[in-house]
Amino acid sequence: MQNRIVLVSDDSDFFEYINSKLKIRKQDELYRYGYEALSDKLPLISSAVVIIDSENQPEQCLESLKQLKGIPAIVFAYNINPDFELEAYKLGALSFVTPFISDREFDTRLTSALRIASLLDKNSRYRKFLVKNNILKNENEVFLDYENVLDKELEKIRAEASDAVLMAISPNEKTKFLLNPNQIEESILNNIRANDILMNYAPNKYFLILRDTSVENAEKIWQKIRNSIPEKVYAGFVKAAASKVRQQLVNEVLNKLHEAINCDMDFVKRNTVSAGIKGENFKIFRQEFNKKIEKIVIPVFYHIQQKYNNRLFNALIQIGGEDGFYTLNINGRHTSASFTITSPGFSKINIDITYSCHNTVPGKRFSLEPDELEAGFLEDLLEQFIMEFRKEINDDNT
Repeated sequence: MQNRIVLVSDDSDFFEYINSKLKIRKQDELYRYGYEALSDKLPLISSAVVIIDSENQPEQCLESLKQLKGIPAIVFAYNINPDFELEAYKLGALSFVTPFISDREFDTRLTSALRIASLLDKNSRYRKFLVKNNILKNENEVFLDYENVLDKELEKIRAEASDAVLMAISPNEKTKFLLNPNQIEESILNNIRANDILMNYAPNKYFLILRDTSVENAEKIWQKIRNSIPEKVYAGFVKAAASKVRQQLVNEVLNKLHEAINCDMDFVKRNTVSAGIKGENFKIFRQEFNKKIEKIVIPVFYHIQQKYNNRLFNALIQIGGEDGFYTLNINGRHTSASFTITSPGFSKINIDITYSCHNTVPGKRFSLEPDELEAGFLEDLLEQFIMEFRKEINDDNT
């Protein structure tokens, strides 16, 4: 394996001294830079081990550590001041060496640093692959393929019988325009643990898996995140129980998120009450049920139609429905897609998504309790439906 070692100093004697202790092979790479030149060379040394001379210019050494940001760095010093050592470790120094260290100890520390550099290089290449394949965001540790991530996490939760919470996070329609790009995700990432997983669900909407956590503790974590964001942002929580499938959790957590937005509360706790007839006249019950659903579905369908008509590869969006049956269809030149809402027995709501195209695109079904259907949640599903149409069926309309 090839090693890359970078020496940083303005003292030529330092280079000669360290060089005599390095066991450089023909395939290894050795670079020598002054403090001022280091910033321009950072792209070249991302997978290197850096040895920095701190003896004559300790402040320059600390400034160099600030620039390295995670690159394994060994600090060389004749005399180690405790305050300087503490500050260097805070800035990411891996270890200290002095002229009094044995060659064997020096080699051990350097070998350890080189192994870390190799691991970081592999992680960097793996990350580039994930970014290239639209699995991970380039800027932050935010997963884009939330469906596969949730499925894998649920498998772990079932296997380990562990506690976990799924959180949905979003601003409202007004505050989302007041936030800078990536501001929400950066605040989340700065306040969660390394094993918590942040996923991008839709523009300005995120899912967060908190492992080994109760809903009560998740609410405390959310307050910490919430306090670090300057604008109003909302959240919903559900326990990621092993008995629940992914789409059931997604439906529940989005429902709680949108209730928080509608009530203008940071978050709300809510027990869903299933609708039932309980001896009431069935005809009256059916009429009231349909009126309630229609008041939600028709305005949202109309809003989506006006928003996307003539913007989907010359496809036409059509809506229709009556008596518990509502449809939103997208009809293109060579393909079509359908979003259908039905309420069999007026006791539950089914949402079916189907495609008719040359590619094999599987259909989907979501089942909800009547009280779980609300405008914000339905609009989220429709936005996802439109996004999938664009992604999966674009080739058929070109």
